[in-house]
Amino acid sequence: MTQLYLIRHGEAMGAVLKRFADTVGECGLTPRGRRQAEQLRDRLAATGEIAADVVITSTLPRARETAEILAPVWGRPLILDDELQELRGGAAEGLDWQEFQARYGKPNFNEDPFRPVAPGGESWGQFQLRIGTALRRVTREHAGHAIVIVCHGGVIGSSLLHFLGISPVAPRAFGLFTHNTAITHWEQEEHDGRLRWRLLSYNDAIHLRPGIRWAGVAAQPETGVDTPAVPLPTEPAPP
Repeated sequence: MTQLYLIRHGEAMGAVLKRFADTVGECGLTPRGRRQAEQLRDRLAATGEIAADVVITSTLPRARETAEILAPVWGRPLILDDELQELRGGAAEGLDWQEFQARYGKPNFNEDPFRPVAPGGESWGQFQLRIGTALRRVTREHAGHAIVIVCHGGVIGSSLLHFLGISPVAPRAFGLFTHNTAITHWEQEEHDGRLRWRLLSYNDAIHLRPGIRWAGVAAQPETGVDTPAVPLPTEPAPP
């Protein structure tokens, strides 16, 4: 069984300065972003809830810095992966949002998912293809292991589209807001002779709440028998 944990980076300086994309020459995390990563590190070290076999990070400074803060929890070398970067802005990289919109217009991914955000940048469709391909590659290479990927909100949102079978380029009637350093947990299992993904948690950022003490917190919740009241097509019938 494959466990996949996607962790968003801490608060980034580029976000505070309202820069678009900000993958060229970005200055990484804010002081609060570093504290957020340290709070998650302390949680994971105390609970042992993620026993990572492999730790992969986007190469962008905000993700890499977050991964470096978390790395001592697992004692695993960081694997750098360019394909797990956020949407690439091309000529718009590092522009503040007002200047970006004045030059290239506000992106509308619902109405035109194949229009690049700027010359040399990606469209929504290209971004979804890159992330879907990267997630498929990583989970195949490390099948049967616990994989941690430190990445970006767009990558985590893309995982929901891909693993839940939602068209990545169809108009969407919902939005996502993944918190900084939040954990998204996927589990891949075999069901009726085929592999499928199960979403176990999304946007788990409880470590950012004040006053939490992790001493004595178990790695896993204590649960009883978990079966549906009526057998569903997606669940095995109770014995």
